Amino acid sequence: MKRKKLVAGNWKMNLEIAEAIKLATGVKDARANFKCDVALIPSFVYIAEVKHIIYATGIHLGAQDVSTHENGAYTGEVSATQLKSAGVEYIIIGHSERREHFGENHGVLKQKMEIALKHGLKPIFCCGEPLQVREEGKHKEYVQKQLEESLFNLSAKDFANITIAYEPIWAIGTGLTASAEQAQEMHAFIRGLLVPKHPIALQTRIIYGGSCNAANAKELFACADVDGGLVGGASLKSKDFLAIIEAAG
Repeated sequence: MKRKKLVAGNWKMNLEIAEAIKLATGVKDARANFKCDVALIPSFVYIAEVKHIIYATGIHLGAQDVSTHENGAYTGEVSATQLKSAGVEYIIIGHSERREHFGENHGVLKQKMEIALKHGLKPIFCCGEPLQVREEGKHKEYVQKQLEESLFNLSAKDFANITIAYEPIWAIGTGLTASAEQAQEMHAFIRGLLVPKHPIALQTRIIYGGSCNAANAKELFACADVDGGLVGGASLKSKDFLAIIEAAG
C-alpha cells in the first residue's frame, strides 16, 4: 500500500531566533520541489515565528513535547490545547531523550498520546532500543513492549492519526546509523505487530529516526516499510535537510 513519505526536522534545543528564521525560510523557498510531506519541529519559543513563515505553504508545523495536563497551575508546561491553538499539527512523544533525561515512562507516554489525540494533534511516537539490548538480540522484545504499553489501548480511529518513529538509541547523535536492512527489518516487525490489532496500520507511516542524513537517506527511504525520517542534526542546515527531502521524493 502506497504511503506518502514524511520528513520531519526535529530541531531539539538548537538555534537562536535569527538562525531559526533563516532555516525555516530556506525550507519554505524550496517547497515547490517537495514530493513528500515535510514538517518543521522547532523549540516552543520559535513556534509562532516558524508558523508565520510557513503559513499556507503546505509545510507542516510540529512541537517537541506536550504536557499530560490539560491546563492549570503547571509552570513551564505546554498543553495540547495551547499547541493546537498555536497552529501545531504534529507532536513528538516518547523521544529517547525525553525517556532518558526526563524519566518519561510507558504510563506517562500513554497519557501524552491520549491527550494529544483528544485535542486533534498528530503524534509522532518514538520507539527504539539501546545498544546493549541490540547486542543481546532482544531489540524486538524491547520495542514491542514500548508499543504495547503506550499504544495498544488506542482505537483504529486514533491509529489513522499517528506516525511511528523507529529510533535505535545507539544511532542517535552518534554518527552510527542502522543499515537499510536493519531499518527495514524493524519497521516491518513494528507493522507486523500493529496490523493484526488494527488493519488500518497498513497505512500508518513508520519513519526512521537514527542519524538519518543526506548520505544515507535515499537507501533508507527505498525500503518498503521506511516511510520517511525524523531528522535531528541534519535538519539544522537547509542544504542537508533539503537533500533528505529530495531523497524521499
